[in-house]
Amino acid sequence: MQSYTYMDNAAATRLDERVLETMTPFFFQTYAVATSEFGYSLGIESRDALDGARASLSGRLGASPEEFIFTSGDTESSNMALKGVALALGEKKGRHLIVSSIEDFPVLHSAQTLERQGYRVTFLPVDGEGVVDLDALEKAIDKETFLVSIQHANQEIGTVQDIHAIAAICREKGTLFHTDATHTFTRIPIDVREVPVDLISVSAHTIHGPKGIGGLYVRKKTPLAKWMDGGFQEFDLRAGLENIPGSVGFAKAAELVTDDENRQLAQMRDSIIDRLLSEVSDTTLNGHRSKRVPQNANVSFHFVEGESITLHLDTRGFAVSTGSACFSRSLEGSHVIFGIGGDHERAHGSIRFTLGRYNTMEEVDQVVSTISEVVAQLRSISPLAPHDAPVEDEAK
Repeated sequence: MQSYTYMDNAAATRLDERVLETMTPFFFQTYAVATSEFGYSLGIESRDALDGARASLSGRLGASPEEFIFTSGDTESSNMALKGVALALGEKKGRHLIVSSIEDFPVLHSAQTLERQGYRVTFLPVDGEGVVDLDALEKAIDKETFLVSIQHANQEIGTVQDIHAIAAICREKGTLFHTDATHTFTRIPIDVREVPVDLISVSAHTIHGPKGIGGLYVRKKTPLAKWMDGGFQEFDLRAGLENIPGSVGFAKAAELVTDDENRQLAQMRDSIIDRLLSEVSDTTLNGHRSKRVPQNANVSFHFVEGESITLHLDTRGFAVSTGSACFSRSLEGSHVIFGIGGDHERAHGSIRFTLGRYNTMEEVDQVVSTISEVVAQLRSISPLAPHDAPVEDEAK
């Protein structure tokens, strides 16, 4: 059987065996619902485990446990942040929302839903490297702005925003600030005691934790309406039976991420970027060169289609992703590449490599060598690629 190298860790990561080991007792032994101290012992054990996981994860953000709400993942967390604040404030603050133009779909589509419901939404542009213009943000905030939502780092091109400065602007202007930290949680530190951010979306699926579990940090006194009816779980802000195995697995996954691991990811990232830019002609880096999450490398190979590259790599045992429309269920090219000024050709030729705990430098060398061969092969038959003009027959 052919070995397989997985480099799409921004989409999902392989579960760490140590995480599974931590979760297993809560499927087969301590499987009761979480009850209070006046409940039965099995339920109290479940409650203690849930509280311990909450304290561990909130601590990674410098927050208190009661400020951390478990959700089903980053999609629910961001929906909850945008729609929950909108519902809570109603007409008290205004109906103006600001998001960046390159947000991931949970924020982007939530903003579009609110826009259809009569809210005024500003989709803040970014520069050619995906960085938000702070002056433009400051000018866009007005007396009716109830929330600004700008991601900590982009899901496709890896650019990291200056959330310290963004949060400070929002605080000065008197508006709430939410950031989607799905791709930075445990990779780039956020301490809410230092950064005046009001809401943060996080998820376990990007750090070798279980799928279907995430969280939303909500600063004390932040107005947030319960937007899903049911029981009184999660401080009466999120109804539904608690996912205790997922919660303890999420906490364990976060605990296992180390600074050394992040440095190793950054070394592999830089190797991919440096080698591809130097060894493959007509290649463009997407995103900021240094303001970047450690696990992300994204480049566009001109004159070829991203889906062709991914399919060729798959047959050779490598998994990467592309911003090409053919790989999108919406049949549209990457809105992120378009957002940084790229055209259809750049979007269709983009390839994202996202690294994880189980990748090695040897695999990096292998994928770079392989993709160099694949791109050369595809360009040789591409009508878009420049080819040497045929030599004229002197006998004519």
